Amino acid sequence: MRLVRVALVLAAGLLLAACGGHRTKPAHRDGHSRTSPSSPSRTSGDDRFEDDLSKPQGSRYRDGEDSVPPPLDVSKLVEPVPKVEPRSLYGNKSPYSVRGKSYRVLPSARGYDERGIASFYGNKFHGYKTSSLETYDMYAFSAASTTLPLPSYARVTNLETGKSVIVRVNDRGPFHDNRLIDLSYAAAVKIGIWPKGTGLVEVQGIDPSRPGKELPLAPVVTGSHPGIYLQIGAFADADNADRLAQRLRQANLGAVQVTDAVINGQRVRRVRVGPLASVDRADQVSSRIEGMGLPRPQVAVD
Repeated sequence: MRLVRVALVLAAGLLLAACGGHRTKPAHRDGHSRTSPSSPSRTSGDDRFEDDLSKPQGSRYRDGEDSVPPPLDVSKLVEPVPKVEPRSLYGNKSPYSVRGKSYRVLPSARGYDERGIASFYGNKFHGYKTSSLETYDMYAFSAASTTLPLPSYARVTNLETGKSVIVRVNDRGPFHDNRLIDLSYAAAVKIGIWPKGTGLVEVQGIDPSRPGKELPLAPVVTGSHPGIYLQIGAFADADNADRLAQRLRQANLGAVQVTDAVINGQRVRRVRVGPLASVDRADQVSSRIEGMGLPRPQVAVD
């Protein structure tokens, strides 16, 4: 019996050493990054599956396309309460690269306030590992961000309806061009992004280390429809801005604006196309601008 106990102790020690000394590289797919070793079989509903990150992304998931269950009653779901948490050992490498683009992870969510386009993800990824090695639950209020630390908290507000939700950020993504944040299915339903698929949002970081100031107020929505703009460049030289604006007008992409702005204390001329009627139109115009040999434009929501 003593020999059995000794063998068990040695085996446990080897397992801990292996866990502490080995970390797999991120695997990228469909706008998300997953960083974890192969995990054991898990049960999702009545289906049993294995989340094996060593497999190619095309064969890792049971479903080829994402989908969502029937309409969800989110009134009974409780939003997460922001709290101070240690940074995850996984998913916080900075900088990191996905599809040739580099990203930097912020030191904290404090002061983060961005507007952009939100999307969401559902059944295909439910029960699989997120970048922080947590299990994705589409019925929890969570989200994926390319830059916010894992885990962190944020308030996400639908700028068209004023509805907001607090989410816990525990995943990387979306890496689809022109997207700011990927919401869980529940969070998307909560603020009205589902079933449309995308929406214009403001994402405000939450700092739980500051009692009484950790929850930012949701932005006031006046009822006016926010506009989607594509910023192609910002120039200190006004002539360069005017030349680019003329080229964009000749391409007949939509209204072209040249406005003054101050960036890092320097006055510049900002060139933007918009407002654009929809997210789909913004995606189309972005592709056309890239086809002209210009850099991929940045999305701005005003």
